[in-house]
Amino acid sequence: MGNKQQETEQRVKFYQKGTFTVGNRLLNIKERSVQGSMDRKNSLTCGHRACQGCGEALGARYAIDAAMRATRNQVIAVNATGCLEVFTTPYPETSWQIPWIHSLFGNAAAVATGVAAAMRVKGRPEVKTIAQGGDGGTTDIGFGCLSGMFERNDDVLYICYDNEGYMNTGVQRSSATPPTARTATTPVVGKEPGNVFGTGKNLPLLAMAHKIPYVATANVAALHDLEQKVTRAMSIKGARYIHIFVPCPLGWGSKPEETIHVARLAIKCGLFPLFEAEHGKVTGTVPIRQKVPVEEYLKTQKRFSHLFKKGQEEWEKIAAIQAMADANIAQFKLLVSEEKS
Repeated sequence: MGNKQQETEQRVKFYQKGTFTVGNRLLNIKERSVQGSMDRKNSLTCGHRACQGCGEALGARYAIDAAMRATRNQVIAVNATGCLEVFTTPYPETSWQIPWIHSLFGNAAAVATGVAAAMRVKGRPEVKTIAQGGDGGTTDIGFGCLSGMFERNDDVLYICYDNEGYMNTGVQRSSATPPTARTATTPVVGKEPGNVFGTGKNLPLLAMAHKIPYVATANVAALHDLEQKVTRAMSIKGARYIHIFVPCPLGWGSKPEETIHVARLAIKCGLFPLFEAEHGKVTGTVPIRQKVPVEEYLKTQKRFSHLFKKGQEEWEKIAAIQAMADANIAQFKLLVSEEKS
C-alpha cells in the first residue's frame, strides 16, 4: 500500500517560471516584470473607460510604467487624439498619474519635440519625453510630423499603439489595417471583400529607413520583451520609435478575455515579427519557437470571418496572408531552426 502511494505522489509546484502571469511575485525580484513589482507606478491607473480586454490600455500601462522605472519617474508624455486619449481623460477627469499633455491628432511628435527642447533649455536633461498615439495618428495623420522628428533626430521616444484601425471614430480603415480585414470603410462586399491587398505602410521599416538610433516592435503578449525594449529606448539619446501590437476586441470582433491569446498568435504565425534595430540595422529578434498557421490567428476575429467560406477565392486570400507571414519569418530569420543554420 505504501509503495503504491509513493508511486502516485508527485512534487507540488507552487509557481512556474515559464508561465505568462503578469504579476508573479513569488519569483526572484530580478526575474519579475515591472508589472509584477510592488513598487510599479501605475502611471495609467484604474477608472478609465477603455473597453473590456482593450490591448491599448494594457500596452500603455506596461510601456509607461517601464519608462518611469528606467528614468526614476522623470517622464512627460504627449498624447495624440485617439482612443487612448479619449478613454483616459474624459473631462474633467484623468487616469494618468504623470505629467501628460493632449495634442492634436497629427502633431504629437512635434509637440513632444517642443517639450524636449524646453527641458533642455531649462537644464533638466533627466526629464525624458514620450509621445504616444494610435496607428491612425501615427501612420496616417501624424506621419509628416513623425518623419520630421526622425529626420532631426529629436530626443523623443515615440510609441505607436497599433490596433490596426481608427477604432475611436467607428472602426474605419487606417494604413495599418491588414488586407481582407473588415472595417466600416472596407465592408465585405464585391470581388475584394474587406481591405484590399497592396496598401498600407510598415512604420517600423520606415523608421529604420530614417536611420534613427533605435527602432523596435513589441507586443502586449510578450511583457518582458516589451519592458526591456522600453528600458533600452530610455537609455538612448535621440529619436526612438517603438511599435506595439495591441488587439482591439471591439474593432476586431475578438473575445475580450482572449486579447493576450490573439496577440500571442500574431507573433507565433509570423504576421507581427518582434525585432529591434539601431541606426537602420536589425540588432536582435525574438525567434518563433512554435510556429502556427495564419488560420489560427485569423479565426479568432470576426473581421476575417468571411475568409472561411467554402469558396476557392477565400482560401487563396488566406494563402496570400500566409505568404506575408512566411516572408516576415524569412526576412527576420524568426524560426529557431533557421537561426541555428
